[in-house]
Amino acid sequence: MIQLSDIVSFCDQRALTHQVKDFSGALNGLQFANDGVVTKVGAAVDAGLIPFQRAVDAKIDFLIVHHGMFWSGAKRVVDSEYEKIRALVDGNLAVYSCHLPLDAHTEIGNNAILANKLGISPAGSFLPYEGTDIGFIGSWTSSRADLRAALKGLFGQRFSAMEFGSRTPKKICVLSGSGASAIEHVKATGADTFITGELRQHHFNYAQEEGLNVYACGHYATETFGISALAAEAAKKFGLKWEFIKTDCPL
Repeated sequence: MIQLSDIVSFCDQRALTHQVKDFSGALNGLQFANDGVVTKVGAAVDAGLIPFQRAVDAKIDFLIVHHGMFWSGAKRVVDSEYEKIRALVDGNLAVYSCHLPLDAHTEIGNNAILANKLGISPAGSFLPYEGTDIGFIGSWTSSRADLRAALKGLFGQRFSAMEFGSRTPKKICVLSGSGASAIEHVKATGADTFITGELRQHHFNYAQEEGLNVYACGHYATETFGISALAAEAAKKFGLKWEFIKTDCPL
């Protein structure tokens, strides 16, 4: 039997969970314990009632999430909050959260894996937060049309393309999740192309005015990679099965 403490320790070390500073509400690491034993690993983008219920149905007892349980601070444990806690207790489901460390990680991070899947070669980083660069900078040796085709192959039709930059981009910035805090830093890196999850409406005008290629591929969709990689590695390390819990979030 695999001890919960052992798999938590592995995830802490592999993802640098407690070495990368994060927002206070992230509370990275083990957020909810089970009976102390792990038999199957799961990965889900969000800590929510439906992911919890689906994880329990899949006989998962250790769930790695990107967005944890405590973003909004203290809450009364009533209504849906109570149902979430009850699902965890009744299902013997432990929850492990890892946010910015799984964006920034150079091997199993969302940005690094996303770039690799698109064929973008690593060339640096940008967007420092509390001593750690969260964003990825990569080089591209083909056309903008080829980049768009690669994005379509990865995300299907569920991405928005705003193409006001070079038809032959050479340097690309990648930031999973919300790109609102990063888009105005892209040009300073020497890039004219930005791949992210979600933006705000006025960023269309910004991209147009600044001559940027911008691709918004979905907050959820761009943050499935890191948790899946960590879950897969943890499962392999301890000889367990793992499963991704999908919720079909369109945002």
